[in-house]
Amino acid sequence: MSPQRQSSPARSAAARTTSGAARRSRTPAVDSACAEAVDLAREAAEDTAGQTQVGEHLGLRAEGDRVVTHYFECLDPAYVGWRWAVTVTRASRAKNVTVSECVLLPGDDALLAPPWVPWLERLRPGDLGPGDLLPTAPDDVRLAPGFTQVDESTDREAQWELGLGRVRVLSREGRDEAAARWYDGVAGPRAPIAASAPAQCSTCGFYVVLAGALRQVFGVCANEYAPDDGRVVSADHGCGAHSEAVSLPAVSEHNPPVIDELGYEVVPTGGDEDAASLDDEALGHS
Repeated sequence: MSPQRQSSPARSAAARTTSGAARRSRTPAVDSACAEAVDLAREAAEDTAGQTQVGEHLGLRAEGDRVVTHYFECLDPAYVGWRWAVTVTRASRAKNVTVSECVLLPGDDALLAPPWVPWLERLRPGDLGPGDLLPTAPDDVRLAPGFTQVDESTDREAQWELGLGRVRVLSREGRDEAAARWYDGVAGPRAPIAASAPAQCSTCGFYVVLAGALRQVFGVCANEYAPDDGRVVSADHGCGAHSEAVSLPAVSEHNPPVIDELGYEVVPTGGDEDAASLDDEALGHS
């Protein structure tokens, strides 16, 4: 058997693969019957939006074999820069063109809503108030299982000599006054935000215990989203940013927002008469 005959099947397979890729990536041809159905597409757009809301024909695009989309200017003042897209089609070997769908699509200059940002990414320190709950993800990198975070230096802290390097240190009376002031203040258990908290700070993963005798009652909050971040709080204080408050939902926090695409309010955009009327309304004149 000759070498040419041995390689012919490989060449045939390569040719079929190349031709198949070319068929998949080819641009569909514009069907003449669908392209000429401008009046039919305009009628469908006017039935949907009204005769006064459909402007001039902006062009067309082939979506597939015998499928063409016609674009018309949208004259609705609430949708400046948008366009009506009417898709028409016909069956194989058929002469009658029918309407497939009619939708309103944004153009290049259309005014669009900003992209949706999940509330966890919008949240900023200080946004949490009384009664609010801040879910903590199970895989939050700021938290770890308690048995993995044992500090070997805890026993050595008890041997630290208070006042080393300082002329004076806090006396017992000064410590007790500070403890009573902190406990009775906004960081204590009787604060409004603590009354509606799901749990106490002593069970929160962001609670950093103080050293010395104050560690029995007080610690420091280390949650940047909590209102007491970086402040001394009592062990029985609390807020909605507790690390074990609730768990995040697995899928989505809510359904997609529902947009009212029919009703709108026309707002004056300029002119001396409009400005004068707005000034009168601002002063309480109607």
